Amino acid sequence: MVNYEVDPELLRPLVPAGTELDRFGGRCFVSLVGFLFLDVRVMGWRVPFHARFEEVNLRFYVSRDADGERRRAVTFVRELVPLPTVALAARLRYGERYSSVPMRHRVEAAAVAYEWRYGGRWQGIEVAPEPAAELPEPESEQEFITEHYWGYAKTGRGTVEYEVVHPRWNVSRAEPRVDCDAERLYGPGFAAALAAAPTSAFLADGSPVAVMPGRLVGG
Repeated sequence: MVNYEVDPELLRPLVPAGTELDRFGGRCFVSLVGFLFLDVRVMGWRVPFHARFEEVNLRFYVSRDADGERRRAVTFVRELVPLPTVALAARLRYGERYSSVPMRHRVEAAAVAYEWRYGGRWQGIEVAPEPAAELPEPESEQEFITEHYWGYAKTGRGTVEYEVVHPRWNVSRAEPRVDCDAERLYGPGFAAALAAAPTSAFLADGSPVAVMPGRLVGG
């Protein structure tokens, strides 16, 4: 997870109806995040050739008051996966902005990297983590980035809400390296933001994750 502070005006047009930008210390962030999905199942069933794949996404943070609680959530600018069927299913089921591109990853003790091929060349993110991994401190930036258990998507039909269930993750601080044609992937506004030095980077150990069915919510 490589994190950048951004001007909230950059994000405002992308904020789903009924939600508002979530801030840490009064600041708004985007995160360039790589995941490796393992043993993926749909409704409990493993789909052949779709159980293991990479994802890289650019996301920001929103919140919504519902059912007497503050739902802290992520909203995606764009998500990359290597499987066209996964991209299509996510677009149809959750209204998310998925694209399929060739991808690969590398996991070593010294570094973890996720790469994608776009615009005729390989690009990627890499983090070199510190040895110690632990649960984030309360009210820390690491906690803010990792502990969002809802997702919201802005669609033509309205706002789609879905719950993401997983335990807290251990994280370790990391040194990042980013090679990304952000203007072509995300537009000139995000290109300028991602050209700045990251505010932080870290590696999370991950866990089993369940993504609940999405539903339309009122604005």
